[in-house]
Amino acid sequence: MAIKKQKKKKNIKPVPRGRAYIKATYNNTIVSLTDLTGNVLAWASAGRFGFKGPKKATPYAASVIVKKVVEDVQDYGLKDVQVFVKGVGMGRESAVRSLYTNGLNILSIKDVTPLPHNGCRPRGVRRV
Repeated sequence: MAIKKQKKKKNIKPVPRGRAYIKATYNNTIVSLTDLTGNVLAWASAGRFGFKGPKKATPYAASVIVKKVVEDVQDYGLKDVQVFVKGVGMGRESAVRSLYTNGLNILSIKDVTPLPHNGCRPRGVRRV
């Protein structure tokens, strides 16, 4: 006779304000929604939804990702987000627009793309 253990229900605390991190590269788009302390509430990438190859970095893929992430966060009651965008991919702007169209109020948008101050040391001149 097997005894089944019941899983404990997870208490979900309401999170009215949070942060949205969008990483848009040439190859992929990743969206994460966190609370103000940085704990991830939900995340998604284009590869999780069957987009392969160059289709992962398209604006359409970014909008599909954001729609799914916002649905996952409905239980937390997230309303307002600060958006942090990193990268130079095609899905940047459509991801931010999709956040707004899916019912989140955008408080601020900040670009956190890393920029080199001076870069790597250049190669030396070839001597023959």
